[in-house]
Amino acid sequence: MKKAVILLSGGLDSTTCLAIAKKEGFTPFALSFRYGQRNKIEIDASRKIANSLGAKDHLISDIDLSLFGGSALTDEIEVPKDRGDSILSDEIPVTYVPARNTIFLSFALAYAEVLRANDIFIGVNALDYSGYPDCRPEYIASFQSMANIATKSGVEGNNQFIIHTPLMEMNKADIIKRGIKLGVDYGLTRSCYDPFENANPCGHCDACTLRIKGFKEANITDPLTYPK
Repeated sequence: MKKAVILLSGGLDSTTCLAIAKKEGFTPFALSFRYGQRNKIEIDASRKIANSLGAKDHLISDIDLSLFGGSALTDEIEVPKDRGDSILSDEIPVTYVPARNTIFLSFALAYAEVLRANDIFIGVNALDYSGYPDCRPEYIASFQSMANIATKSGVEGNNQFIIHTPLMEMNKADIIKRGIKLGVDYGLTRSCYDPFENANPCGHCDACTLRIKGFKEANITDPLTYPK
């Protein structure tokens, strides 16, 4: 079985991505980050998910993006709540973390090169997060090109690096339905940007709003508990 590095945040999308990689015959090596994020709960979630879905290994890397700030996820900036339809606008939201996917993919690329793996999976989605510049297809294509000219494996290897984005053109409902078919336990996942101390989601941030909408449209009950 071919090895693949899976970027695993502990959220719904990356979890589904891990399940897809495994279904496609890859041996998954999960990679998560403590990056100074507001939501530390997702680290514990990623551990449980990696174990549940049978990741070959699961590494958690420490990088402190809160040193730079500039995002509601890593700074004292207030997390937006109840934004309604404006969630899907082209405006870049304050929950964008500067260069986060570029940093994460760079670490995944280094890990893949050491593993002698050519495949990296990331759960970016251009439909639900159209305001995030590092979730666009053209960004992924550019990073993949860079990976193949900036690494020993890319220059000397027999195979080129491939950045897989199986969720890119799927809406949240389709992602959830795909995950359910693959046996994903979404009760293990954590999506909220601003969860309570007991790990329950706030129910009002962008991530919660999109998740709630996705489960409703998929006609599937979300196993997480939201405030009344």
